[in-house]
Amino acid sequence: QVQLVESGGGLVQAGGSLRLSCAASGSIFSINAMGWYRQAPGNQRELVAAATSDGSTNYVDSVKGRFTISRDNAKNTVYLQMNSLKPEDTAVYYCNAQVRRHDSNNYNTYWGQGAQVTVSS
Repeated sequence: QVQLVESGGGLVQAGGSLRLSCAASGSIFSINAMGWYRQAPGNQRELVAAATSDGSTNYVDSVKGRFTISRDNAKNTVYLQMNSLKPEDTAVYYCNAQVRRHDSNNYNTYWGQGAQVTVSS
């Protein structure tokens, strides 16, 4: 099995910063892309940022210049540094990883449990 465990959510005032972490563990052979999604009440889940194993990154326009995604491939961990937070960033943030297990030739998608991020005005 593969587990993704998130940490780092919380309550912060507008303009503040938070850092999310997501560690993958289990029977992992390799990880391709890792990313962060978010879902606010009444909204669909949206991709916030993603990073491939070779270091390529992409961001949704609304967070460019404020959020930074990074990976520690040796630790199978992905981070999301969130600066200059706005009330509209309030959502549950989910990490996501495309993982190939030792007993498989395919990559499957796994999700973390979600971390609440609340930005007060």
